[in-house]
Amino acid sequence: MLSPMILMVMAILLVLQGRPIFIAHRRIGKNGVVFRCLKFRTMVKDADAVLARHLANNPHFEQEWNATRKLRNDPRVTPFGALLRKSSIDEIPQLLNVVQGRMSLVGPRPIVASEVELYGTHFADYIRVRPGLTGLWQISGRSDTSYRERVQLDVRYVRENTLGGDLAIMIKTIPAILRSRGCY
Repeated sequence: MLSPMILMVMAILLVLQGRPIFIAHRRIGKNGVVFRCLKFRTMVKDADAVLARHLANNPHFEQEWNATRKLRNDPRVTPFGALLRKSSIDEIPQLLNVVQGRMSLVGPRPIVASEVELYGTHFADYIRVRPGLTGLWQISGRSDTSYRERVQLDVRYVRENTLGGDLAIMIKTIPAILRSRGCY
């Protein structure tokens, strides 16, 4: 069932956006090991330049960016990319990261190097576990939470995680995806 959907998404991305279909961001995993986190490409090709121009021309968006590392109306995200993000389909390629042992089904979301400073002393907690496809942040509002709240949720997960807790998070992920709260 997953394979036909993946092929369909790949074909649509190829037609609408061209190559590359996938992106592989450098993310920080367990024990601080850097790995390539896979996703379907949901942004324009020159996303970094578009973001820099947008923040320079619209300084009021800089506060939102600094607080969450996300923008509610991100000019880099393509229309089809917005649909993939809203449904979390853009993250399906990360199942390969899970199979490779670089990620887990449940855990803190993988972060990029520029986010390490936002964790402060809690970065040591973050690197104790594998990053996950879903976690407390995803079921607690995602991008509608501040980055500080995200860090607190990640620390709570690391310090309190259990198999039962992971199962509860996986079950709560389904309605969280369907509600699309904080998906942007």
